[in-house]
Amino acid sequence: MFDLISTEQLIIDNKTAIGLKVDLPDSPPLLVVIGKTGFVMCGFLNIEAAEKLNVVAAMVSGVRTFEDVLKADIKVVTSKAKMRGISVGMKGEEAIRLLI
Repeated sequence: MFDLISTEQLIIDNKTAIGLKVDLPDSPPLLVVIGKTGFVMCGFLNIEAAEKLNVVAAMVSGVRTFEDVLKADIKVVTSKAKMRGISVGMKGEEAIRLLI
């Protein structure tokens, strides 16, 4: 049996975010990078639900690794993420900096 769920510490500007990866069968992985005040998620997760729950969240797509998440452009953000300065088009790493 292999590990389906893994975590990794991601150090950005001497601060730590946590990467969560879920390997799925015949599919790209589910990825989330979590900061102290919010998270950047892959397209598997539902941004509309995040908005309803009033959380700080941003979404990227087409990613397979944590490095991909950091380099990807933010596609959608919740209104609470906008209040933190996260905007569509910024890189995932820029968004995470605002969350850690």
